[in-house]
Amino acid sequence: MLKKLGKYMKGLGFLSLISALGMIIEAVCELALPSLANNIYETVNVATSPEQTKAYVLKMGFGMLGLAVIGLCGGLTTMKASAVVSQRFAFRLRNDVYRKISNFSFRNIDKFSTASLTTRLTNDITMLQQVVMMSLRILVRGPALLIVAAVMAVRINPKMSATLLIMLPIIIVIVALIMKFGFPMFQKMQKKVDNVNRVVQENLIGMRVVKAFVREDHEKDKFHKASDDLAKQGAMASGLIVTVMPVMMLLFNAVIVFTYYKGALSANEGVMQVGQISVFASYVVQILLNLVMISMMLLQLARGKACAERVVEVLDTEIDIVNPENAFVPTEPKGEVEFKNVSFKYDPESHGDNILENISFKAKPGQIVGIVGGTGCGKSSLVNLIPRLYDATQGEVLVDGVDVKKYDLKALREMIGVVLQKNVLFSGTIEENIRWGKKDATHEEIVAACKAAQADGFINEQPDGYNTYLAQGGLNLSGGQKQRLCIARAMIKKPKILILDDSTSAVDTATEAKIRESFYSDLKDTTVFIIAQRISSVKDADEILVVDDGKIKGIGNHDELIKTNEIYQEIYNTQQKGVLE
Repeated sequence: MLKKLGKYMKGLGFLSLISALGMIIEAVCELALPSLANNIYETVNVATSPEQTKAYVLKMGFGMLGLAVIGLCGGLTTMKASAVVSQRFAFRLRNDVYRKISNFSFRNIDKFSTASLTTRLTNDITMLQQVVMMSLRILVRGPALLIVAAVMAVRINPKMSATLLIMLPIIIVIVALIMKFGFPMFQKMQKKVDNVNRVVQENLIGMRVVKAFVREDHEKDKFHKASDDLAKQGAMASGLIVTVMPVMMLLFNAVIVFTYYKGALSANEGVMQVGQISVFASYVVQILLNLVMISMMLLQLARGKACAERVVEVLDTEIDIVNPENAFVPTEPKGEVEFKNVSFKYDPESHGDNILENISFKAKPGQIVGIVGGTGCGKSSLVNLIPRLYDATQGEVLVDGVDVKKYDLKALREMIGVVLQKNVLFSGTIEENIRWGKKDATHEEIVAACKAAQADGFINEQPDGYNTYLAQGGLNLSGGQKQRLCIARAMIKKPKILILDDSTSAVDTATEAKIRESFYSDLKDTTVFIIAQRISSVKDADEILVVDDGKIKGIGNHDELIKTNEIYQEIYNTQQKGVLE
């Protein structure tokens, strides 16, 4: 894990060294002050003239002030350098994690929840950033002050300094307990953070549904429970600090009292001077404070380790859909699609039933293929295999006679336009959203695509027309309007294959008929797959696939299927009955 994250510190060694040197300079200057103060005590105790004493005190005072300024400069250097190092570390790591997530297949994304990936990309990496920054400060300052203070204390009184050794086994035990119990606690705590993010995300996305069903109290209770679970887990983790700190402070005070007690006895015996007792006590305080500081930093490291494992888990995830070696890039794509004995399930390693079973058909270039069937029969899963959003478990999916697994992913997806069941629009203007289909599209091309998708009318009714700003997810549009914009976004691409996954369900039948007409006139060379619940949506298709329970139960045009296929007849008759009623 350290090796994995260590590469993000590459090139930051010089700044890290500057940070460490600045901290060491600050530590040395800070620890030199008590010795200079002791020199003043000794001078005052020696019988010298007032003028000599005043001159010496001023001299040493200015020396102490100079050391303080040098220490300040060292500290500021450390603060700046450590902040830059930690920021660059987090920037590099966050970019790599985001890049990794953006390359995830749907199956990879299914492994992690969206909330968990959000937490890992933000909260966890921010925690690692703080750990890097604090390590460059405290883990350098602490040991530096500890060593220098110990050397100074030994120089003053080696015998009394030996009493500090009793702290070492206690500190070792405390550190062991922190690492043993703190790490799993913080792992659970980060999962609780995931849960809070999930609840908030679901609530905000579904706010209209929550209000429509008057479920605000239920959502508040759900959030309260998630927040309460996080607070309880945080309290358990904080319990380590609550337990460790009193023990450390008890030892701290006991050693201070013992120091002054032994110092008083030594002064009474003439072994130590009174000024030396104060200086020695200052060094002891420094030693103890830094031991406490290091212990607290180790607690931070325990949480950092939990966050690091979660981030590395994302980085180590094997992406199951990647470009093959010598990937195929088509020069003249036609849009022919063929399925050969294709079976599919979302988790290939599971022993459950296949979502699709032994699917075989062929769609010729320029054909319009309708797909009908009951809810959950596998229609969307079938078309998701064409652009390799998932890979077939068995069999082959061919585009222009080449297995999609041999294609360059970018080249394959550039020749395919997709309008998914869930209409996804992004924050920005209508024109910017349409340009997702073709980034260099002219305004005239955008207008033409929107006219074909029957969206131009309502766009022109907007206050700013094509420059109307859409809220996140297009919340300021109706369902039918969002569907038409998504269709326009796919059509402007002029794809060789167009997949419409129930993408006109919120559009009235008259508008839907006009959109279908545009397919015939504007996309003559495009192979179009239309998944629909309504028979009227696919009635004029060149070929219709009837899917039931993951299998193709019929292939043909409307006239053929209405005569020979019982499932198609049942769907048609049910819908006709609903129309007549």
